[in-house]
Amino acid sequence: MNRGIWYAVGAYTAWGLMPAYWKLLHRVPAVQMISHRVVWSWLLLSVFVVLSRNSSALRAASSDLKVLRTYSVAAVLIAVNWLVFIWAVNAGFIVETSLGYFINPLISVLLGVVVLGERLRPLQLIPIALASTGVLYVSIAHGSVPWIALLLATTFALYGLVKKTAPLGSVYGLTLETGLLLVPAVLYLLYRERAGDGAFLHEGAGFDALLVGAGAITTGPLLMFASAARRIPLLWIGILQYIAPTLSLLLGVLVYGEPFSHDRLIGFGLVWTALALFAIEGLAAHRATFVAAPPE
Repeated sequence: MNRGIWYAVGAYTAWGLMPAYWKLLHRVPAVQMISHRVVWSWLLLSVFVVLSRNSSALRAASSDLKVLRTYSVAAVLIAVNWLVFIWAVNAGFIVETSLGYFINPLISVLLGVVVLGERLRPLQLIPIALASTGVLYVSIAHGSVPWIALLLATTFALYGLVKKTAPLGSVYGLTLETGLLLVPAVLYLLYRERAGDGAFLHEGAGFDALLVGAGAITTGPLLMFASAARRIPLLWIGILQYIAPTLSLLLGVLVYGEPFSHDRLIGFGLVWTALALFAIEGLAAHRATFVAAPPE
């Protein structure tokens, strides 16, 4: 099998099982956990950038105000996404986080149409309508809008939209984003330490290792994904991305015992049907374009 596929499977598997890691750190408040994630991720990413000996683009971006504004917006979006995700996992909403990442691609398509003026193929309207129906059904059945799922999907889709026009690759871009968040993260950790409820160096060496490991579980899958993206077609990336929310869903239901009612099954079923149709339509469009392309 293509090495790129293995990298993609590894990245999405790690992302799908990541709730189990945050569960181990459930005693740490979400904001404090995000601060640790920023600090340790930035340190690891900075080491990678230095070792790669290819940091000129990062240095140039750091001195360009327009680029800094772009990455500041990206930094805020990814911070909100991380914060909501970690809070939701430890509050018992892993299933709802998985719904967010199932519907994320469809929201990305809508943003492409609304913001970038991309044209929607007629058959793409069907999965978008089905997914919307699924979310609406879950909302009506449970008496509340699945705001966690929608917030995760929207922030990540907006993050992708911002990164679409950003000049740096994913690894170097995240290095700059975490760098922009570094000062507030460090200041917050110092504040919590002074208040007497800091987690680092107070819960034992094993717990400290888990906090430091937040950097590794952030950068590791990202590096695998970056390697995969260079080796395999975007179509494969689009198909394999559903490994992550599927594993999260199974983790929430089978391991942590979160409820998965008949109503949720119907709502998720509509979303899954929408994604299947979306993937089939995309594959058919890709093949049609390939067949129609003149030989070189």
